[in-house]
Amino acid sequence: MSQIISDLTHEHDAILSALRILERMAERAQRDQLAPGDLAEFLGFLREFVDQCHHGKEEGLLFPAMARAGLAEHGGFIDELHAEHVQGRALVQAMAQAGTPTINAAEFAAAATAYAEHLRAHIAKENDVLFPMVERLLDAPILTALQQGFAAHEEKVIGAGRHEQLHALLHQLKAKYLG
Repeated sequence: MSQIISDLTHEHDAILSALRILERMAERAQRDQLAPGDLAEFLGFLREFVDQCHHGKEEGLLFPAMARAGLAEHGGFIDELHAEHVQGRALVQAMAQAGTPTINAAEFAAAATAYAEHLRAHIAKENDVLFPMVERLLDAPILTALQQGFAAHEEKVIGAGRHEQLHALLHQLKAKYLG
């Protein structure tokens, strides 16, 4: 397995862990036991780690590399994956709206559940279909260039050390919501 696929898979694992936290947050919201600050931090994690960092690397670097390698960019699999990223952003926005100015538990739980289901299916598609295609279609020099591009993307978009801080935040929320 290439380093970029290993890194993306590791990020998927973190995101799947975050979805378990999200589902517990939705349960607590319905019992009026969700701290608005926790919700704000969690939504920040989704926007920064999942969307800007992870999806940013895919949309800005991986998808174009796959298109250059012959995978149809428009009207095909790449468009499908990109559309799923857009749908995820809309669901994060729906969760944010349900949490402002006070938490509307029913709306938040519905958006959170839809987001968790959506992202699990999306991650499975990437793990099972996209990543094996990457390994088949991209040679070692391209994979190395992507790895360097991923590092530069993280540095530019979220900054040095921020990836680790976001994982630490996730760990704190995991301890609080999953025990």
